[in-house]
Amino acid sequence: MSFAGLILQSLLVVVYATAENGCYKSIISFGDSLADTGNLKQLSSIHNLDFPFFQPPYGENFLDQSTGRCSDGRLIIDFLAEGLGLPLVPPFVHNKEIDNINLDFGQGVNYAVAGATALNSSFLEARGIVNTITNSSLEVQLHWFKESLPYVCGNISDCRKFIGGSLILMGEIGGNDYNFPILAGSQMDEIKPLVPLVIDRVVSAVNELIEMGAQTLVVPGNFPVGCLPSYLTVCGSEKEEYDPTTGCLSRLNEFAAYHNELLQIKLNQIREVHPNVDIIYADYYNAALQIYRFPDKFGFTNGVLKACCGGGGTFNYNSSAECGLASASVCDQPDTYVSWDGIHFTEAAYRVIHDNLFQGPFTNPQFNSFCPTSTTQLGVGLSSSL
Repeated sequence: MSFAGLILQSLLVVVYATAENGCYKSIISFGDSLADTGNLKQLSSIHNLDFPFFQPPYGENFLDQSTGRCSDGRLIIDFLAEGLGLPLVPPFVHNKEIDNINLDFGQGVNYAVAGATALNSSFLEARGIVNTITNSSLEVQLHWFKESLPYVCGNISDCRKFIGGSLILMGEIGGNDYNFPILAGSQMDEIKPLVPLVIDRVVSAVNELIEMGAQTLVVPGNFPVGCLPSYLTVCGSEKEEYDPTTGCLSRLNEFAAYHNELLQIKLNQIREVHPNVDIIYADYYNAALQIYRFPDKFGFTNGVLKACCGGGGTFNYNSSAECGLASASVCDQPDTYVSWDGIHFTEAAYRVIHDNLFQGPFTNPQFNSFCPTSTTQLGVGLSSSL
C-alpha cells in the first residue's frame, strides 16, 4: 500500500459543510513552514526524527502542545480559517500508530510541510543545494493530494465539486529553494537563475489544480527576506546596503521583489487563459513591509529585526543555538516582536499580515471583493490571551 494509503486508512467519509459566511466549504493548502500546521512533525514521528521547532517554546500559545507550527502560535492560514468560519486546517499526514483518531477533511486539509521546496529535492541536489529537513516538495504534496482524493471526496464528480468549492492556498512555496543556498553562503548570481524555474513549478501546480476543478486560488509571493534576523546575521556586513527606513538588507529584498514580479506576470497569463477562475495574488512582501516601516503602529515595540527566541547576538539569531534548544532563550512578550525565531514570524505578526492581506489592500484582486472575512475569536484549545 502507498504512503498516502497507509495514512488514510482510518479516515472518516467526508461530510460536506458550508462555512459560516458561505464563501468556501474548505481550505486546501500547500506550502512550507509558513503554512505547515503539523505535517513535518507527523512525518518526523513516523521516521523517528526530531527538530528544535517541535519543542517548547514553539506553540506556547496553544494550551495543549506544540502543534508543529513554526511560531509561538497561529499562522496566516489559521487566521484565514477563523475569518472564514472554518476550523483550523488539519495536517494531512498522521501517524496512525500513535494517533488513534479518525479525521474529517471535509472542511480543510493541509499538505504544506516545513522545509519544503517548490523544486524537487533531487533537482536541487544536482545543483549542490541540499535540503536536510524534508524531500516533501510541491510535486510530492500534489501527489499526496491526488492520491487522497478518493478518501476525501469519493468519485470524480464529487471531487470536482469539493475542489471547486474550496479556497486553495498555494503556499507560500519557493522561498526555501533560495533560503538553503543563501544561508549556506551561495552568491546571488548563482541563485537568481533558479527563480524562473521556481515560478514555473508553482504555475504548473496552479494549472494542474485548475484542470481538477479549482475555482479560487490564493498564490502568495515571497516575504521581504532581507528583514529576517537570520539573513541579517548571516549575510550582513559593512559592505552591504541597508534600507535606511527599515534597516533591512536591500539586495535580498530586491531579490524577493524580483521573484514576486515574475510570479505576477505568470499569474496574469493564467488569468487570460482561465478568465472564469479567480487567481488571487497575495502580496506577502508589502503586507509584511508595513510592519517594518511602521512597527509602533502595530504594537511591535520590543523588536522588529530582532528575534524573540534565539541564541544571542545583534539580532538574537544563532544557528548553533536555535529556538527550541536548551541554549536558546525566549522573550517575555512575543506579541511585541515581529520575528519569532529569526526565520519565522510571531503569531502577532502573522495576525497583522493576515489582516493586511485578507481584510486589507494587499491582495490582487482584493480578497474582500470575493469574500468578506470576519475576526471571530477561536476558543477551543487556545489560550485566553489569543
